[in-house]
Amino acid sequence: MVQEKREGKASAINLFLEHATGDIMILESGDTLPELETFQHLVEPFFDPYVGMTGAHPVPVNGKDTFMGYVVNLMWSLHHRIAIETPKLGELVAFRNIVRRIPVDTAVDEASIEAIIMGAGYRLQYAPDAIVRNKGPENIHDFIKQRRRIAAGHKHLTIETNYEVSTSSPIKIFKFLFQGHTWNPKKIIWTIGAIVLEAIGRLLGYYDYYVKKKNPFVWDISESTKRLD
Repeated sequence: MVQEKREGKASAINLFLEHATGDIMILESGDTLPELETFQHLVEPFFDPYVGMTGAHPVPVNGKDTFMGYVVNLMWSLHHRIAIETPKLGELVAFRNIVRRIPVDTAVDEASIEAIIMGAGYRLQYAPDAIVRNKGPENIHDFIKQRRRIAAGHKHLTIETNYEVSTSSPIKIFKFLFQGHTWNPKKIIWTIGAIVLEAIGRLLGYYDYYVKKKNPFVWDISESTKRLD
């Protein structure tokens, strides 16, 4: 199904939900690549009737030998460790066919589905063996653009629904940041740089939401995240 006019990802998802049939819906971002058995691992938890939504384990293709590669891998490593304790689902998700539509003005579609599933009395389940490859930003400009949009979207979701994703908590992030991490001078400097970039992205996102009254549900594409070669 193709929309003639680009109306944002949430609008496209609602078109999908309108026509989709079956017990379990699978939603995958177009700039990701699943491994061979990923879908199987993603749907197995639904044998538990209390599970309403599952999420795959995103693993970036970015190398770790550059600053931005290190930042991207650190971010998704933290996402993985937090999600094991408190599920945060994204990039590739599956959910029971109880979601009729999501807010068309959301910039964080998976988190919006999380809120609906939790509100219906189901629980979330992270599927760490369901590996999906993605591509993180290769430059600071794209990284901040992406994190700024997500921060504004999460803030909008929290204000509208009182639902907060598990990765929103700085305390939880720092808890896992300093666990099981080997340090050397370069990693210390790069980690500080990653914290600064994330802080800038969040502050700009809050500025967009509170000051500019902007909710970027139709967002500018971060071009460097689209090449998974």
